[in-house]
Amino acid sequence: MDKLYGTIFDVRRFATHDGDGIRTTVFFKGCPLECAWCHNPEGISTKRRPLYFPKKCIHCGSCVAESEFGGVTMDKERNVHLDITKPEDWDNIMEICPTGAIAWDSRKIEVNELLEEVRKDEPFFKYSGGVTISGGEPLLQPLFAAELLLLLQYYKIHTAIETALLVPNENVAAVLPYLDSIFADCKIFDEQEHIRATKVSNVRIKENIEFILTSEKRDKVIIRTPMIPEYTANDENVAAIAKFITNIYPEVHYEILNYNPLASAKYHLVGREYCFKENPKRFTKEQMKHFAEIAVSNGIKNINIDE
Repeated sequence: MDKLYGTIFDVRRFATHDGDGIRTTVFFKGCPLECAWCHNPEGISTKRRPLYFPKKCIHCGSCVAESEFGGVTMDKERNVHLDITKPEDWDNIMEICPTGAIAWDSRKIEVNELLEEVRKDEPFFKYSGGVTISGGEPLLQPLFAAELLLLLQYYKIHTAIETALLVPNENVAAVLPYLDSIFADCKIFDEQEHIRATKVSNVRIKENIEFILTSEKRDKVIIRTPMIPEYTANDENVAAIAKFITNIYPEVHYEILNYNPLASAKYHLVGREYCFKENPKRFTKEQMKHFAEIAVSNGIKNINIDE
């Protein structure tokens, strides 16, 4: 059998917000949504690209000297600039950099190699915890995701997924048997508002939510809504989502996530602009409690607030 490869951009250990217990989270590269507030903008594009990390740079100029086509330049203040459209030998430039200030945003990895990497954390999964696949969107790489999850379950490691579900239904079906927990986003109910915020329709997302909430795994599903100022965090949106998911499955588990102001720090790395010029603060406990009350008043019985 040919070896199965996937593209990931991070493996984060000792995660405590990606499922029960202490977890190792694998971040898959590529996402069909372009949420204005995306927490992992480096995971949106399916293409690998070089990144420049200014804090690691010692401004030695080695990368500029190795650049043949102007892909790496340095201004008068000795600030380094990348032009990733240039046909540079980026691997060679990264190798010559003494501090790792220029590096790929992701890596291709064979599934058994990734399995070995995450199994190093097995001692931490003994009583609680496991492996979560996230992204980006892990279901854009369904064969790789399914094989990894199958192998993890063979070793009796708890499996979870974080997904936005904007994928063909067969991609969801491919991994469902190998999942112990499913965290599925339902960010915005109104289709036009969803397009405004993410550049894509939510019709397929709603269809896949119905699929998982009518499957044998429905009690393993947690529907999540991140509370993003000006986008998702309003009474009408929370109420509409609550009605939608409880009409499918009255016992559905629903979670509202507080706004994460740390995401903005990554945007300069990938040449994107963040949606807020002035970064909003996190919602207070009282505000989060209010959103939870809206959900409960519109049918939700099982609610969790991640503050």
